Amino acid sequence: MASDNSNTTVFVSGATGFIAQHVVRQLLDQNYKVIGSVRSTEKGDHLKNVIFKGGDFNYEIVKDISDPTAFDHVFEKHGKDIKVVLHTASPFHFNTTDIEKDLLIPAVNGTKGILESIKKYAAQTVERVVVTSSFAANTSTVDMFYAKDSSKTITEESWNQDTWESCQSDPIRGYCGSKKFAEKAAWDFYNANKDSVKFKLSIINPVYVFGPQNYVEPGKKILNTSSEVINSLVHLKKDDPLPEFAGGHIDVRDVAKAHILAFQKDELIEQRLMLHAGLFTTQTLLDIINEQFPELKGKIPAGKPGTGNPDDALTPVDNSKTKKLLGFEFIDLKKDLYDTISQILEAEKNSN
Repeated sequence: MASDNSNTTVFVSGATGFIAQHVVRQLLDQNYKVIGSVRSTEKGDHLKNVIFKGGDFNYEIVKDISDPTAFDHVFEKHGKDIKVVLHTASPFHFNTTDIEKDLLIPAVNGTKGILESIKKYAAQTVERVVVTSSFAANTSTVDMFYAKDSSKTITEESWNQDTWESCQSDPIRGYCGSKKFAEKAAWDFYNANKDSVKFKLSIINPVYVFGPQNYVEPGKKILNTSSEVINSLVHLKKDDPLPEFAGGHIDVRDVAKAHILAFQKDELIEQRLMLHAGLFTTQTLLDIINEQFPELKGKIPAGKPGTGNPDDALTPVDNSKTKKLLGFEFIDLKKDLYDTISQILEAEKNSN
């Protein structure tokens, strides 16, 4: 298998991202050639010469994915070589006063743009496309967290019910809406262009993505949005008020693995893969952290141990279809947290 993979070039957009770095690492471990997009030469050189040193990794600069032609030069240059495209790049932040301009349009244009670039320059060479969407495309997380509905179950067939207008009411709904509309744009393009492009499409819909970083940046205090959930709990003082976190969890290493299987397995063509290993609340996380890390016990809050059952707080999720299609066991929350926090504590020890 390894010798075959060395002839396959995979393009990964947004290659500096938390998920994307794990995807690239696993691709290189399986002997694929990888081209990643980055926003600057500095970031590209750091990936090539430090993080993925020794691997068959190269990069192209894509400064602004909201530009509909942002990826044209990549596929014009490499189109004859790229067989697989993993589109992981999309804006993920809540710091906006113009939700349409900062979240909705960039997410939709980034997805439409990369597919148009493939059609223009690599219509018959790219064989598989995997788009990183989000559980937020299945349901607005606002609704799942704060409007528990036991009569519903969220599955791979579920869609966030927000409209373009309604999701502009606040940045969190705006982010969730951006994932829905970007994913819809991918399906619409795919269904409209089946006669003119060769590629088959698969979608990845992860919940909160936890797990260790692929590479620890020395002295980095703030992590990516989902990892910061764990990082922030580790750094609370004993009497600090508890932040309200709740939702589904999945380990980043499983998310990366699913991206790769999504293009390797024919059964995953045209599937939405909902990556969800279980539910959590802030209390669930604190109980595990205090149990696993005696050195933190007494320094961070304990909350009310044994309470905060996520099944009582959240709308049920059923992703048995995805688990069957993927065919591997997801990493459980205890291992996920242990590996994540061990890395955080080790990095802090080394930086002191």
